Amino acid sequence: MSPIPTALPYEGVRVIEFTHMVMGPTCGMVLADLGAEVIKIEPIAGDNTRKLLGSGAGFFPMFNRNKKSVALDLQTPEGREAALRLIATADIVSENFKPGTMKKLGLDYESLAERHPRLIYVSHKGFLPGPYDHRTALDEVVQMMGGLAYMTGRPGDPLRAGTSVNDIMGGMFGAIGAMAALRAREQTGRGQEVQAALFENNVFLVAQHMMQYAVTGQPAAPMPSRISAWAVYDVFTVKDGEQIFLAVVSDTQWALFCEAFGLAELHADPRLATNNDRVRAREWMMPLLRSHLAQFSAAELAAAFEKHGLPFAPITQPQALFDDPHLNATGGLAPLTLPDGRATRVPLLPVTLDGARPGLRLDPPRLGEHTRALLREAGYTDAELDTLQACHAIHGDTQP
Repeated sequence: MSPIPTALPYEGVRVIEFTHMVMGPTCGMVLADLGAEVIKIEPIAGDNTRKLLGSGAGFFPMFNRNKKSVALDLQTPEGREAALRLIATADIVSENFKPGTMKKLGLDYESLAERHPRLIYVSHKGFLPGPYDHRTALDEVVQMMGGLAYMTGRPGDPLRAGTSVNDIMGGMFGAIGAMAALRAREQTGRGQEVQAALFENNVFLVAQHMMQYAVTGQPAAPMPSRISAWAVYDVFTVKDGEQIFLAVVSDTQWALFCEAFGLAELHADPRLATNNDRVRAREWMMPLLRSHLAQFSAAELAAAFEKHGLPFAPITQPQALFDDPHLNATGGLAPLTLPDGRATRVPLLPVTLDGARPGLRLDPPRLGEHTRALLREAGYTDAELDTLQACHAIHGDTQP
């Protein structure tokens, strides 16, 4: 298991985030995992993400680890004043509300920058400023309008990707922008506004297909019907109906593959001499390979491909990753306690720093768990906090 770094690069950086769902919380999670103190401002009733069911049930515990929770009623002057006191101590403010929401609260970049010129302000939006910026965006919306659903589905059947790719990656770009702004502040002494957006993120994801058209003059085909750059690069159904992804992407790998599976005749066939030859021969070659490999189990194929250094992958459901031997051996899953007290594990950032994975310092917080402590640190007395709590301007968690 990899050690947790003893010193993280963003220790000493304070982030106040007004975020919900996935995009904004991802930005804060990245900064928090890298050492920043991230304070999540929630409404008195709590972030709605805490209560989502179905595909949203994992949002809160995944994207809010290593954070502190302060619950404020921003519709009250007292709640806004408490937020402003916390912002006065911050390096970064992060938000992902609809355009105009933060301005109505007096918490927009222009209002805050007048008081705090060193402040870095990260806005996560559906669209960067322009003709679309009034629209309401969701990950699925931008996948449909940005070409990703078209590329993922079969022809005539657009299909969203199987995870919140734009929300997560958009939040990552927000974090990258914050890092760039921190570096710029070291040089200029001034903060700035950073904007990241779902639509532009999606366009970045499909840019390779845009450039494919620019280079070839031919529209990119959806992935299920594309002409692959490699001849053997597909899912195979094998013995007992199991499935496995197998790839042979070079002439050297083709020779190894044919040797491993007794396909000397195919290796000697001049019609299959090069990868491009095999791409052109897929229509008749692939049925032969599928028939030949169907006699093997997925485990036998995996063992042979691993022995010969050939690319392969089991078809894995997400829950099976909790038992993945590589993730468990390398410390890629960290113990985590859910807000309801149950124990589980959570994937860490997919990077190492000096050989160590940035780990878990704080479990996902209970609602308002840190309200009183952080506001006391900001100058409030216990009597003032009692008054604010009595009039419901704040919520302070009282659990031990």
